[in-house]
Amino acid sequence: MSNVPQLDSIDWAILREVQADASLPVHEVGERVGLSHNACWRRIRRLEDSGVIARRVALVDPEKLGLATTVFVAIRTNRHDPGWLDAFRRGVETIEEIVECHRMAGDVDYLLKLAVRDIAHYDRIYRKLIAAVPDLADVSSSFSMERLKATTALPRPA
Repeated sequence: MSNVPQLDSIDWAILREVQADASLPVHEVGERVGLSHNACWRRIRRLEDSGVIARRVALVDPEKLGLATTVFVAIRTNRHDPGWLDAFRRGVETIEEIVECHRMAGDVDYLLKLAVRDIAHYDRIYRKLIAAVPDLADVSSSFSMERLKATTALPRPA
């Protein structure tokens, strides 16, 4: 049995609207998807209660904050024990410039995404990371030259 809630086309329409602009009033979302205010509110509430809508946030433009450089950091380690993983997790959580961290399958163990001002700023974060987390076998950084697409909206599965 799958833990994915059953969503109909109206639910997906609501998700499309709130992913585009979570600040829309419920009545406006309802108008856009063809529901009354109350019916739309009930559906949004169900999507929130089921965890489909995990939270509502404001998306901030990193360039407007002087964080125009995106860095992807591939990390390899020879340690995979629970103690090391806890230390790594704590180290990553304390560095606010790390905006995403993924444990990977394949040649790379972890992939980080950082938002920084410039290369010098990244270098300070790199030094903080290697001081906080022992036994990193390889740290390889790639700097994004241009963001061609960035979205937080998830697609409807086929």
